[in-house]
Amino acid sequence: MSLAVVGIAHDNKKGPPRQFEIAMCTPGEPVKLVHEPRNPADPNAVAVFSARDIQIGYLRAERAPMIGAAMRRGIVTAIFQQPEAWGATIRANLEGDEPTLPAIAEKAASPSHSRGGEDQDWWPDEIWEDE
Repeated sequence: MSLAVVGIAHDNKKGPPRQFEIAMCTPGEPVKLVHEPRNPADPNAVAVFSARDIQIGYLRAERAPMIGAAMRRGIVTAIFQQPEAWGATIRANLEGDEPTLPAIAEKAASPSHSRGGEDQDWWPDEIWEDE
């Protein structure tokens, strides 16, 4: 299952900023999930750490109780999936198996990527030589 990692705008107590660490992560590298029962904001909070042991954020609050329960049973493994504008996505397996990355869909070239950018009615003026 894919899980959202949020809270990337918050500073880490030590180490590089979360956004920087997310940029350093590569798809498929392991991430560590840490249950934080003493977290004053949410006793179900699950922190996400990169392979370099730098926190990149938290799992969303609506998924944290389910993942925390699976973690207590000792069967959760997770890998980095991809960076996102709002944070990151990780891939987790709740059955103890190694998670796998989903197939990457090829992005078809959209008209907005052709000459002229997003506005197809705009074309640059020709550059005329001075007479």
